Amino acid sequence: MNEQLHEAILSWYAGARRDLPWRRADRSPWGVLVSEVMLQQTPVARVQPVWEEWMARWPTPTDLANAAPGDAVRHWGRLGYPRRALRLHAAATAIRDEHDGEVPSDPVVLQSLPGIGAYTAAAVAAFAFGVRTVVVDTNVRRVEARLVSGEPLPAATLTAAETKLAAELLPKDDTDAATWNVAVMELGALICTARTPACDRCPVRSMCAWQLAGAPAYDGPPRKGQKWAGTDRQVRGRLLQVLREAHGPVERVSLDAAWDVAAQRDRCLAGLIEDGLVEPLDDGRFALPG
Repeated sequence: MNEQLHEAILSWYAGARRDLPWRRADRSPWGVLVSEVMLQQTPVARVQPVWEEWMARWPTPTDLANAAPGDAVRHWGRLGYPRRALRLHAAATAIRDEHDGEVPSDPVVLQSLPGIGAYTAAAVAAFAFGVRTVVVDTNVRRVEARLVSGEPLPAATLTAAETKLAAELLPKDDTDAATWNVAVMELGALICTARTPACDRCPVRSMCAWQLAGAPAYDGPPRKGQKWAGTDRQVRGRLLQVLREAHGPVERVSLDAAWDVAAQRDRCLAGLIEDGLVEPLDDGRFALPG
């Protein structure tokens, strides 16, 4: 059964894969690392132009490490979750100082870098170096839940059983295993989507346990989407936008004008300062970290 799945999904991926710059033959391990951090909770369409700008500006970890942390935040743009920019800068600094400027290939070593978790370490090892690892993201979890377990959606959080299943499904060949990881992700992103899966175009529909069971609807706890309007995330983004566009320190009045609910604005500014994304200066102005 696994061999049939491997052949069908790998063949489908060879013809259907998107031409993304961090997948091309000339991509660097650093480019793969940057893409994996940027893609966390962020769609490809938003990531690609920012990734391309970052790679033109900072083509190596050393280039980014030699820049100010505030530059990373500024050029993060509107990708959201801007602490990721600081984590990438910290990881680049560690790569420069501790690994001679080269991204390590060992997933254990990768995970020792600042801000790099188990998933990102496994993904970089697999996609940049072809290391045999188990890479389990939201798309992989959803595809394998339907395909093997017959569930319409995976559990709310990653389980040990899901990780075990993903490991069992890896092809025996190491090269195929690395490609399998990204192929299953692509299947989840393009075909086996959460809300409106295109089952009529799925290369493994005839082997899908969920389809064979009649594609039962999800009947578990409601899955709440993330709100944006009026949230602290929106306010933090507005405050950072003021600083990014100013290209220098700003007066408090400029930040005050970004949001009219004073208590929420002050709370969010304090949080940005605590997170290291904003620096209060001695003269009462505020700046990106540098």
